[in-house]
Amino acid sequence: MKRPPIGRLVALLCTMCLALGAIFVRLAVLQVSQAEALQGRARDQRLRTIELPAQRGQILDRSGEALAMTLPARDVYADPRYVTEPWATATRLAPLLGVDATDLLDLLAIEDTSFVYLARQIGLDAASRIEDLELPGVGLLPSNRRLYPAGPLAGQLLGFVGVDGEGLSGLEHRYEILLAGTAGERTVEIDPLGKPISGGIALEREPVAGASIVTTLDRDLQYQAQVALERAVEAQRARGGTVIVLDPRTGEILAMASYPWFDPNAFEEAPASALRARAITDAFEPGSTNKVITAAAAIQEGVVAPDDVLLVPWRMDVDEFTIHDSHRHPTMRMTLGDVMSESSNIGMAMIAQRLGAPELAAYLARFGLGQTTGVGFPGEAEGLMLPLGGWGEAGLATIAYGQGISSTPIQLASVFATIANDGRWVEPRLVTATIDGEGDRDEIPASEPRRVVSAETAQLVTQMLAYAVEHGTGSRARIHGFQVAGKTGTARIPRADGPGYLPGEYIASFIGYLPAGDPEIVVAAILDRPAEDYGGLVAAPLFRDVARAAIARLHLQPAERVPLPPHVLPVP
Repeated sequence: MKRPPIGRLVALLCTMCLALGAIFVRLAVLQVSQAEALQGRARDQRLRTIELPAQRGQILDRSGEALAMTLPARDVYADPRYVTEPWATATRLAPLLGVDATDLLDLLAIEDTSFVYLARQIGLDAASRIEDLELPGVGLLPSNRRLYPAGPLAGQLLGFVGVDGEGLSGLEHRYEILLAGTAGERTVEIDPLGKPISGGIALEREPVAGASIVTTLDRDLQYQAQVALERAVEAQRARGGTVIVLDPRTGEILAMASYPWFDPNAFEEAPASALRARAITDAFEPGSTNKVITAAAAIQEGVVAPDDVLLVPWRMDVDEFTIHDSHRHPTMRMTLGDVMSESSNIGMAMIAQRLGAPELAAYLARFGLGQTTGVGFPGEAEGLMLPLGGWGEAGLATIAYGQGISSTPIQLASVFATIANDGRWVEPRLVTATIDGEGDRDEIPASEPRRVVSAETAQLVTQMLAYAVEHGTGSRARIHGFQVAGKTGTARIPRADGPGYLPGEYIASFIGYLPAGDPEIVVAAILDRPAEDYGGLVAAPLFRDVARAAIARLHLQPAERVPLPPHVLPVP
């Protein structure tokens, strides 16, 4: 046999040495200089960090009953890279998740991803059955599900929580930082099938539970108020309505609802218009309920005495406009009490002319119109106030009886609460305390009352409002055994597409308090475009129904009756 040339052998040897050297160098690089980085990459492929949601705090009514609570749940996810039989996996999961198998198949077939949600916030029963299937590439994550046990009860105030556990509206949004708590974290080592490796890395940081908030709401009274409101809206074929019940001494809101409402357990099915807490977020022209401010201002400033007699026609010309009362009548002799009782626009305009625009504007502001109440609710409206320079004589006259400005129901309820509270304005409130995860309660202090008018002025206005119920336009608000003080309102609705008002459409209201001699509750009842126009006809009965429920629920007792104010109109 002939040997290969020595040169070829040397070349082959050199080539092999170079190759082996290159391999050796590469191994050295991998195992020494790049070892830590490569180990990190490998570890990252095996490790999965899972957020551990914090237990969201509850929302409680004033007696501690849960209005919103959190239940444990599970999220179902998949890593499509490890799903070996997509169609079989989809068909086995579909009945447990309540979805179509083809929808799941689309998710399982997504490329270039290692994580996709198949379902969110499923119950523990279904989660346990899915876990028993041991499907490759399918896993479960701890989660929470928000539950509103009373359904649509106070839904607009409570708000709702999104699928990621974040408050999106109402008190859930306003107190998100307190309610949410702090999420924890769990890091686990997984195998190629996405299952935890026994004995592998397992690190955990415990979540911190959120605080609960205690509201001013009375669950039972809230329910009865909503029942009465729904009944009134349906009976009058109205577009909607609002009810508020509050304590005039503390500003605490005992019940508040706007119809139509929604169930926060299924908020995604509700129309956007039903989600708003319109008692706080929507403004309208107050109509004759605004006469309370004009009357209080006139008495406080001394421009009219309770026994002064006015000669009141049924119509009058102001600037280039003609204003009039709701019904034609001959020129009548009226005191301020008679003007309030009969709800005379002309009489109130005459009093406003004595008072003057700057003074009336000042009292509107002192009573809280044109500014938020501070109730602590997202999206609260300020209402609209015409700048003083644009009033003119016509503006002064119409604003005196509640036309040409706008206010929210909660602002108007606070106006009447101010009179009921001897002339002191108190900031309305929805939350009184928080309770942390350890059960420690922290009271939220109430705001200091603010003097608006004197106690003597407030008492005179109360007499006039009681007169309006006993012998005037508010007679349908009477309650046997209790003296009621209140005022009707019938407001026109401005056009949305230009100046002027919608023909023949009104917002009817009645706002009052009881017992008149020692007020314990204020009730605002408002109906949007009822079949019958006048507040005394449709809103006063709603007030009566809600007030009766409050009397029974709160165990209210009658008080000493207030006398009627000076008047010249005959009474039975």
